[in-house]
Amino acid sequence: MKAIRVHQPGEPDVLKYEDAPDPTAGPGQVLVRIKAAGVNPVDTYVRAGKYAQMPPMPYIPGGDAAGVVEAVGSGVRGVQAGDRVYLGGQGARTFSGCYAELLACDADLVRPLPASLTFSQGAGVGTVYATAARALHQKARALPGETILIHGASGGVGLAAVQLARAHGMRIIGTAGSERGRQLVKEQGAHHVLDHTAPDYLKALTDMTDGKGPDVILEMLANVNLAKDLTVVAKFGRIVVIGNRGTIEINPRDAMGRDATVMGIVLFNASERELNSLHAAIGAGLAGGVLRPVVGTELPLREAAKAHVQVLTPGAYGKIVLIP
Repeated sequence: MKAIRVHQPGEPDVLKYEDAPDPTAGPGQVLVRIKAAGVNPVDTYVRAGKYAQMPPMPYIPGGDAAGVVEAVGSGVRGVQAGDRVYLGGQGARTFSGCYAELLACDADLVRPLPASLTFSQGAGVGTVYATAARALHQKARALPGETILIHGASGGVGLAAVQLARAHGMRIIGTAGSERGRQLVKEQGAHHVLDHTAPDYLKALTDMTDGKGPDVILEMLANVNLAKDLTVVAKFGRIVVIGNRGTIEINPRDAMGRDATVMGIVLFNASERELNSLHAAIGAGLAGGVLRPVVGTELPLREAAKAHVQVLTPGAYGKIVLIP
């Protein structure tokens, strides 16, 4: 099969498009013919050797994909050849292997992909929706009627959070750095959308919440925004850090005066029970049409290096997907 492999950590050019051995489905496993693989920022951190959990070299990147089950191993129940499935969003159990034509994995890691969704949309489900749902429900304990600020809402996780929050009955304020991105966030259900590159956008945020501030903030770029978040979050508010690319200095008094909580999230820390709960809800939302993954860019698998540059470029617009 063709696959992207990394033989040593480094810049995007270490992503090599090459021949790799075809995997086979062992006992309790399924073999999936991958039709689309999702690209996540975490893929770039692992590729660069800047992640806490590193796979042995060489490895095939990618934790999200969608495709068709090609074969099943002994002892597998509930999954059969020909099933359309998505996989990902299971923490360390789907750490790598999706930037390829074929993938063998444990049968309990694949989940039904509704016929209403394309394979590219399916590749944008696993990590993206599980992260957004864990941040919103398991960490922030968001309540219907509360106001949420999704800081960087035009990317994959941000758009998933918009859809989840809307279904949960929250008042949604999203931000994006481009007019195209802001329009997309609005289309996906945000009540208000702000330009986080504008110098006065935090004043606009405060005004539209009558000076109270948002009850929940989902933060995609903490090294830029966390100090500012602490000055606008509501009393007893919760800030969930989903993404970060550096260090930042904050004033703890901003949190103290509001009794605010700042918490981090890494999907790899979720328990099996938490993950199963998340995916049960996500599956219901996909089947019911409430959750609709947005694909912004499709690239051939051989252009994985380009995708790794694009996923970290400001001005996010939906999910980036690789097509084998």
